Formats: sequence, structure tokens, C-alpha cells
Amino acid sequence: MGLAVSVPIAGSAPPVPRGHASASVVPGVDEAVEDALTALADLVRDDLAACNRVIVQNMQSQVELIPQLAAHLVAAGGKRLRPILTLACARLCGYPGPEGGARHVDLAACVEFIHTATLLHDDVVDESRLRRGLATANAIFGNKASVLVGDFLFSRSFQLMTSDGSLKVLRILSSAAATIAEGEVLQLVTQNDLSTRDERYLDVIQGKTAALFAAACQIGAVVAGRGAAEERALADFGLYIGTAFQLVDDALDYAADQAKLGKTVGDDFREGKITGPVLAAYKAGSEIDRAFWRRTIEQSEQTEEDLDHALVLMEQTGAIDATLARAVGFAERAKAALAVFPDGSVKRCLSGVADYTVRRAR
Repeated sequence: MGLAVSVPIAGSAPPVPRGHASASVVPGVDEAVEDALTALADLVRDDLAACNRVIVQNMQSQVELIPQLAAHLVAAGGKRLRPILTLACARLCGYPGPEGGARHVDLAACVEFIHTATLLHDDVVDESRLRRGLATANAIFGNKASVLVGDFLFSRSFQLMTSDGSLKVLRILSSAAATIAEGEVLQLVTQNDLSTRDERYLDVIQGKTAALFAAACQIGAVVAGRGAAEERALADFGLYIGTAFQLVDDALDYAADQAKLGKTVGDDFREGKITGPVLAAYKAGSEIDRAFWRRTIEQSEQTEEDLDHALVLMEQTGAIDATLARAVGFAERAKAALAVFPDGSVKRCLSGVADYTVRRAR
């Protein structure tokens, strides 16, 4: 038999890291904002515990390497944000009703498997060595094992989808999985290309990150049997939260302390990724500044001092502030999308999580 693993329930969010980001954009975390994700997790605590059990059960395999690598992923932590959103959105829509039901639990686990599989594949593609402050699976087990276990988790997610029996749910989640892959390929295509339009950058982050947030939220309305308006509202809520989330991640790659960020600061710079801060700094910079970005990003000619200079240029041009301010705008749009739902504790917590996405460290 495979190695059994235990999955911790999501805990409280860590404080926002201090870095080059202006205090005017990220003024620190208000207590209510800091506790928003914890409060939401508490509201769905029993469902989240059940979801964790489903995750553990479906990580088991007779092939011992699979649960061993899965155990490493669990030990690396993670807030279970996406499955929490599925559970909370189902609760917002009145599911489960008096007759009970556990569809949302299995589908929340499905969402987490899709997310985890993409992380395994991303770390291989990006040659990442750290995630959440610990060595990545590919750094320990190798690229081949990480890719193949990622494939296993994708397969498990589709087993859970088909077991649910809803063609609509299958369409939503399978479409999200395909969109994630498209987003990752688009990011690869735009890498090292400073002529990338801002709209194309948004296509990348909405594909590789926000699509799964949107699907995770939308299926909460689907299992509850709600109408098209509620489905669309929750899909929009997830899309906007996911976009804000990735904008912040892209900013933190240039603005955070490595110990708090949980990965190597400047990875995006070294890999020549085209992100919001780079596009903003390039657009606002002088011709000398632009020559620097062309050499380091487009031509991949970098020295040990170049990252520090990139951070200086980010500060001088306000690129980090601009990216974070944009994230705030998407978070506000996410909160506005909830207007179709009556006020209540779940809605208030979801609104708080929208604020949390722009005032958080992973």
C-alpha cells in the first residue's frame, strides 16, 4: 500500500511582506482583512475537513512514489484558497440544503487537485527550487517524477468530475483545465518579448491563474441549482479575485523579502518573464532604462548586479505601485460582483477575501 498522508486545515494568513512596494498602496493588513480567509475557512470548517479527507483518500496509490511526493506537497502547506472558495460559494447559494449533500466537497477536492497538478508542472517548466519556503518537488524527486505525479493528480481530478455526474460541472472544470494550459503556453510564447501588449499579459494571468478561481466559484452556484445570473456573478467574482491574486504575485517577485515570499525573489526577472511590473517599468523608463530591460529580459544577458538595478528602476518608475493599484481595482470589481446576493456572513467573508488577495503574502 502507498504511504498515508495527513492534510492540515487551512490556517491564518501570514502578514504582508515588506519590500519595495509603497506603503501608500499596501498600508499593512487591517485585522479584519488579515483574518478574512481564516473567518471564511471557519464558516466552512466541517466541509473543509471533509474535503481534506477526500484529498487524502485520492492521493493514495500502490505506486509508493505517488503518495510520497504527495506527502511532500502537503507538508509544504498552502491555504486551500480555491477549494475554500468552492465550499463558500456553495454555502452562499444555499447548498447543501436541508436534505444535505456532499457534491461541493468532492468538487472542492477536484479543484485542489487541478491546482496542485499545475504547480508541479509549473515548477518543472520554471526550474523552480523553492515554493512556500521549502524545496520544490522537482528539486527533491526530479522533473520526471513531478510531471508524472502531476498527471496522476489531473487524472484524479477528472475521476472526481465524472463521479459527480453533471455534464455542466464537467464542462466548466475541464474548460478551466484547458484554459490553464493555454495560459501557460501563452506565457512561454511571450517570454523575453517586451513588445507584449498589456492585454496579452492579462490574457496570460487570466488563463493560467484566474480561470481556475472562476470555475471554483461558479460550480458553487451550479451544485446549488442557482440561475444564470448567480452563476455569472460567482464566475466573475472568481475571475477578478484570481486576476488580482496573480498581479500581486507578479509584484511580489520584485518587492518581497525571500523568506516571507517563500520562493526565490527575482525568479521572474531571471527567467525573462513578461509581467506587469516589467511592462510598467519599461513603458515609464528612459531610453537608457529601456536598453537595460532589453539586455536583461529580451537578450537574457544578466549580471549579478542587474536584479538590484531592476528593483531600483521599479521603485523610480512606480511600477510596483502601479501593479498593486491595478490589483486593488480587480479586487473591488470582485466585491461588486457579489451584489446579486443578499448580505450575510458568507458574503461578507468573501468580500473580505477579495481584500485579502491584495494584502497578503503567499
